[in-house]
Amino acid sequence: MAHTVSRTHEQKQAALTTASILLEIGAVNFRPQEPYILTSGWASPVYVDCRKVISFPRARARIVELMSNAILRQSGYESVDAIVGGETAGIPYAAWIADRLGLPMLYVRKKPKGFGRNAQIEGDFSDGARVVLVEDLASDGASKVTFVNALREAGCKVDFSFVVFFYGVFPGALKSLEEIGVELNYLANWWDVLEVAENRQGTFSRADIEAVRSFLHDPVQWSTLHGGRGA
Repeated sequence: MAHTVSRTHEQKQAALTTASILLEIGAVNFRPQEPYILTSGWASPVYVDCRKVISFPRARARIVELMSNAILRQSGYESVDAIVGGETAGIPYAAWIADRLGLPMLYVRKKPKGFGRNAQIEGDFSDGARVVLVEDLASDGASKVTFVNALREAGCKVDFSFVVFFYGVFPGALKSLEEIGVELNYLANWWDVLEVAENRQGTFSRADIEAVRSFLHDPVQWSTLHGGRGA
């Protein structure tokens, strides 16, 4: 499970800070009685809306700082040529991160518009440009694969992607990205949110927290029992 992945102290603190911010601005929803059905088909008692971050200047500034630092840790200081946002939620994050790092910004469409190399890519870049794909969240890697393929077909080099939030519970979530040689990096996952939520009195009921814990320990069974897809 994703919560067992070894993280440095800096990464753990970034995760807890991100989780705290998402809880504070109301971006996190616990709803075990009325499960969400994600686009991937899984049933989930939890949902996070990272798009809300754009409306909170101090919150977004901190998250952009944490993501920028994470990108520098991963890539070094002079090994990225541009930051790319995935349509649509990744676009503002790409703009803020590119500005903070002093890099060009591009964005990639879900579907081509027009013809030629730049049918899916907006912005100016050179052949072989080393780019980082950023988005708000990932439940599985499907949308990232579409974006990465479009970027590579246009001549970009993509080795990793960053998101604010990764569900981090469903089996095989990273398989599609691993198969095309892309590493997904993230600030926080549901285990981080659960850890912070347990220490915030009155945010969620004990029953809701226990239901979420049950989901995290066996998401496939939970999904199957609550109207979502199974294994």
